[in-house]
Amino acid sequence: MMSQTIKIVVVVLALVAFVIIVPTSGSFVVLLATRAMAFAILAMSVDILLGFTGLSSLGQAAYFGVGAYLTAVLATKFHFGLGWDFWLVVVLGMLIGAALAAVFGLFAIRAGGVYFLMITLALGQCVWGLAYRWNSVTGGDNGINLSGRPSFGLDLSNEVTFFYLVFGFFAASMALMYVLIRSPFGRSLVGIRERELRMQILGYNTWLHKYIAFIIAGAFGGLSGVLWAQTNGHVSPETLVLTTSVDALLMVVLGGAGTLIGAVIGAAIVFGMREYLSTLVPWWQYALGAVYVLTILYLPSGLMGVPARIRQARANTAAQNVVEANKELATKT
Repeated sequence: MMSQTIKIVVVVLALVAFVIIVPTSGSFVVLLATRAMAFAILAMSVDILLGFTGLSSLGQAAYFGVGAYLTAVLATKFHFGLGWDFWLVVVLGMLIGAALAAVFGLFAIRAGGVYFLMITLALGQCVWGLAYRWNSVTGGDNGINLSGRPSFGLDLSNEVTFFYLVFGFFAASMALMYVLIRSPFGRSLVGIRERELRMQILGYNTWLHKYIAFIIAGAFGGLSGVLWAQTNGHVSPETLVLTTSVDALLMVVLGGAGTLIGAVIGAAIVFGMREYLSTLVPWWQYALGAVYVLTILYLPSGLMGVPARIRQARANTAAQNVVEANKELATKT
């Protein structure tokens, strides 16, 4: 219990330092951090599925994309979401993400393992194809440009002000997902991940639990899309491409699945390398690829697993020292 409390305190202090330091670091860093936070919500939603439920999804870009397109369409065609009704757009974005996940989940949750992976991939590509072909609504290849950010007493055209708004959504999303995974429902998801058959024997409706988790992940994916559209100022079929889902999945693996904060760390590293390192060297893709490969080979539990590996190494060393000391003592006697 104490260890968990210490972790929470460390995370809170890190977030406080983050929200104090970033606004003073220049406009580029502020924009980069804002984009990373918006996408980190999507990565955490993937962690709900992968890290806690054991479901590897490649379709999360679909909910991200519908949230982004909903924001862009309402803002450009109906001038909706540009004032106080922005909060309603946030709710609608989460609802449309949850609704789409509810439909897709009826097909995807019936499968498992690689079949689940392929079904979510196929469903995600269907949404991408719809965005690509439905020119009258989505603008096709050209996408949709947002004319501006909402104004409701706050000047959200100011990057720092908008940074604080996105940080609020990011922190609230992290807190809500943390409460979820620490609840009895979240514990049951971990049980399903570890041994689904045993959970079924104990009387749990594992299909329903996974279905609800799938819908919740879709809702947070829609929220991420709403914030991304306002941050990026442009929405196109590129928002829904397979790469978006893969990026979110790799962020979770890089940071450490089943930790939530690992998804945030993974998002920070990926965005940092992609947006900052790309301005320094032309071979940044290789560096990012090397980080992924090395993590999978040598840190299968992600960066969040490093402390545990260090503790294990120290314990092994201490045990080896005890054995050697006993051998030396036995030899002398």
